[in-house]
Amino acid sequence: MSSVVVPPVGARIRQARLERGTSLRALAREIGVSASLVSQIETGKSQPSVSTLYAITTALGISVESLFDARESAVASPIATSPATVQPASATVPPALAAFVAGAGRRIGPLVGAGARETLELDSGVVWERLGRVPGVETDFLLVTYRPGGSSSGSGALMRHPGTEYGYLTSGELVLTLGFEEYTLRPGDSVCFESTTPHRYRNDGEVPAVGVWFVSGDVQ
Repeated sequence: MSSVVVPPVGARIRQARLERGTSLRALAREIGVSASLVSQIETGKSQPSVSTLYAITTALGISVESLFDARESAVASPIATSPATVQPASATVPPALAAFVAGAGRRIGPLVGAGARETLELDSGVVWERLGRVPGVETDFLLVTYRPGGSSSGSGALMRHPGTEYGYLTSGELVLTLGFEEYTLRPGDSVCFESTTPHRYRNDGEVPAVGVWFVSGDVQ
């Protein structure tokens, strides 16, 4: 799989935590994991699961989408402020146009080639590839792969996070636990729900489950 290397997620999580003034132990208590796990994630010794990643970003008040940005602080303003892109104080740039005024290093698109996708390797057999972004718009637009046996939560716990979730499965099978219900997604199936509903994905099959996911909504 050809993709663009994304710098360690842990370093950006640590930066956001320090800028928020939160201690490592306080963050661990807030999201219900051990301080040693948070430390291992920040130092790159462990990768977070999907559920842990959403818990961390929610607690720190940052977006998952921002973790892909190699040249930005995880809590930086989404509009570039370099001399080439500074706007007059009275000017307002519509979000849809922000991608064209932002510096090339701070945007993806409007076209993202197959070999230019940024990739995050997460724990429990999950891979996220960013399909695009528009600066100033908090969305996660992802090609998601759950390898055989992969799950959004290694512990089996359900997760909750801000936003509205839309998914379309292109290959394989994926089991979605949503509240008290369980659904099996097959190629061509789609789902949509409020992400604050407790949920979890897992791949019980022998082939990767691949689909396109779109999560919209502001962070806390």
